[in-house]
Amino acid sequence: MTISAFIRSVAFITAAAFGCCSVSLPATAQTKLDGGDIIQSLYDVENVAEVSPSLARLLKATKSSVVSPGDISTVAGELSNHRQFTLEVNFDFNSSIIKPNSCRAIGAIADAMHHPYLEGYSFLIVGHTDAKGSREYNLRLSQERAVAIRDALVTTFKVAPNRLWAMGVGEELLKSEGNPNSELNRRVQLINIGKMAR
Repeated sequence: MTISAFIRSVAFITAAAFGCCSVSLPATAQTKLDGGDIIQSLYDVENVAEVSPSLARLLKATKSSVVSPGDISTVAGELSNHRQFTLEVNFDFNSSIIKPNSCRAIGAIADAMHHPYLEGYSFLIVGHTDAKGSREYNLRLSQERAVAIRDALVTTFKVAPNRLWAMGVGEELLKSEGNPNSELNRRVQLINIGKMAR
């Protein structure tokens, strides 16, 4: 067993013990996802984009409320300039409870964040929904889900809370615009926002 495989298995067992997931259900989703893929996508020593004043204001606003669609459209282009990784995290229907089959994905994120290459960097967790339901509902649900991922990383996997920001964008940044109700639109982005303190 390699060291990274051992760390992933320990992370999964730890997640089960602390309630990120239940050991009664197997973790089958994204079994090929690994921290190395995430690190490679998020780390670029030469090209970490700077956070603009408008994004910094928006990040501070997410601590107390759900962001508005207008605010999201203001920073959408900027977010695409940052190093990022997109993954699937499954939740119970109409809920921010992380499904057990996504615990490996959360563990892989944690493995990557504890890697020396990514130490010192801050990350924005962006939650997305499809277009089912009202715009306001989707914004709120995506915010709750982004916060749930942040909380799992902090409480179960001991990622420093001052490195993590959570923002829900609902259906505002669809991956499949031609099919707004597609499951492809339900996703989580992990974005490297540089060395920004919370």
